[in-house]
Amino acid sequence: MARSPDRLDLLLSAEGRELLAGLPAGPLDPADQLRLGTRLRRRHPAELVAAALAQRELRERAAAKFALAGRMWFTREGLEQASAEPLARHRAARYAGADRVADLCCGIGGDLSALAPGRAALGVDLDPLHLRMARENARVHGAGEVAVACADVRILELPRSLAVFVDPARRAGGRRLPAGESRPPLAWCLELAGRVAAVGIKAAPGLPLDRVPPGWEVELLADRRELKEAVLWSPALATTGRRATVFPGPATLAAEPRSTGAAAVPCGPPGAYLLDPSPAVTRAGLVEDLARDLGAWKLDPQIAFLSADQPLRSPFGRLLAVHASLPWHLKRLREVLRQRGVGAVEVRKRGSAVDVDDLTARLRLRGDARAVVVLTRVAGHPWALVCAEAR
Repeated sequence: MARSPDRLDLLLSAEGRELLAGLPAGPLDPADQLRLGTRLRRRHPAELVAAALAQRELRERAAAKFALAGRMWFTREGLEQASAEPLARHRAARYAGADRVADLCCGIGGDLSALAPGRAALGVDLDPLHLRMARENARVHGAGEVAVACADVRILELPRSLAVFVDPARRAGGRRLPAGESRPPLAWCLELAGRVAAVGIKAAPGLPLDRVPPGWEVELLADRRELKEAVLWSPALATTGRRATVFPGPATLAAEPRSTGAAAVPCGPPGAYLLDPSPAVTRAGLVEDLARDLGAWKLDPQIAFLSADQPLRSPFGRLLAVHASLPWHLKRLREVLRQRGVGAVEVRKRGSAVDVDDLTARLRLRGDARAVVVLTRVAGHPWALVCAEAR
């Protein structure tokens, strides 16, 4: 919808709610959309119809993030910046012992909707339209009356007893800021831990991990194979040093305590199976923790692929069955693929300088079968694996 408080007022009116409730569900092609708009404008003001159709489109898109999207309120940028509901609920579980919470830089209230039910909650944002939507969206999710403040979070006087979640803006003027930069700055967010009871900070997944202070936990969150975000937990909320969490599930992998004296993970040639760890695991630096949990080995000290002779069933990686293993050589790889009747490949690489597009063109494949070609290093040597998805 257009960024206008007046348009939100129209939609929140009795006529606006009735109009929205009567709109058809599901995607509409442009012709159907035009016919629907023409029909509605015979009975409703044109501005209300435009706002309702725009909100309908946003709710359709938001269904991928929110179970109750059909009753929520969005702007385009607010929806783009909001975390999906499963991630927000996962983060909110850290605040289970908190009676009072504040969501700073709350946007349209994706996190506030998960944090607010059952406790006193405060939402703060500089955008008055997003703030109104945040309050409405929290109500949709079962929250009572949520306090809101349209203010710069840096000038607020926050009670010492408050537990805080902060999602600083990582865009400015429509452009993404470099990893580690935000508004308010990360340094200010970290300093909150000295002023309130507990702090959680949403950050870009590319945040340099050396910027996380001692005693804090960094949690990397991935949705299937897509790394979504990092969350920093102050000492009052931290349970480990680093953690990887993968959705759906969620499944979570925490760093082993340093005091356990865990043995180094061995390296060896490829076995019958290969596990490609989730990007949350690799980004959190937990590949060796995962290997020890699974009884797997690495192919190379510097490479994140894990291997074993039995299937490695884990939510923390993609399992591939190894059908051929050979030192990297284009002609030999082409021969192996042709012998197997492979006509299409997906190329995965770690530790390889081979250009994927150039390789795909030079393979000149023919056949009906598909394969996953893994380009990597084994004991320091360039290597190729011909694999298939292990079901």
